[in-house]
Amino acid sequence: MNAEKRAEIFRRLRKANPHPTTELAHQTPFELLISVILSAQATDKSVNLATERLFPLANTPQKILALGESGLTPYIQRIGLYRTKAKNVIATCSLLVEKFGGEVPANREDLESLPGVGRKTANVILNTAFGQPTIAVDTHIFRVANRTGIAPGKNVVEVEKRLLKFVPEEFLQDAHHWLILHGRYVCKARRPDCPTCLIRDLCEFKTKTKADVRSVAR
Repeated sequence: MNAEKRAEIFRRLRKANPHPTTELAHQTPFELLISVILSAQATDKSVNLATERLFPLANTPQKILALGESGLTPYIQRIGLYRTKAKNVIATCSLLVEKFGGEVPANREDLESLPGVGRKTANVILNTAFGQPTIAVDTHIFRVANRTGIAPGKNVVEVEKRLLKFVPEEFLQDAHHWLILHGRYVCKARRPDCPTCLIRDLCEFKTKTKADVRSVAR
């Protein structure tokens, strides 16, 4: 895909959604961090249902530590892998208090030192909480980058590096959210909704889907 095509793709995505952001409900970097840790292999909706009960009671490392693992578990037990996540959240809160003065660090190395925080989670925090032009490649972004031809790669790190290289600088800050939302609602895994896609003519996916005649007939 050439540079002009990429630029036009992001111009259209920006026009359709000028101020994209995460669908995880949060008000502080710490709330976002906890939400992202909980969101691994879970839906944003399920995480939001849990945190809307948890955060009014405990929205700082100190308050979650006061709950303890047994006190935290009832709030998140409907989220997948909740036992492992409860341990990671408590361990992360403990490290935040002991090493970072209760504040979420704004650099990758420190973020990735926290339990349950890998490269993808660190990128989300750096981008959404601290305004850094990072791109967190999840399954949606990996699929969109490869399927459209924007930044094909064999693994998430390769795709991330190519996106950072190929996405025009003016779009880098919001590219993460545009791509994840496009993958979640339009360029879906099982059947991409090509007929409604606003970048259909620019996308290099060879087997684009067609409108469902049966649904149109109804």
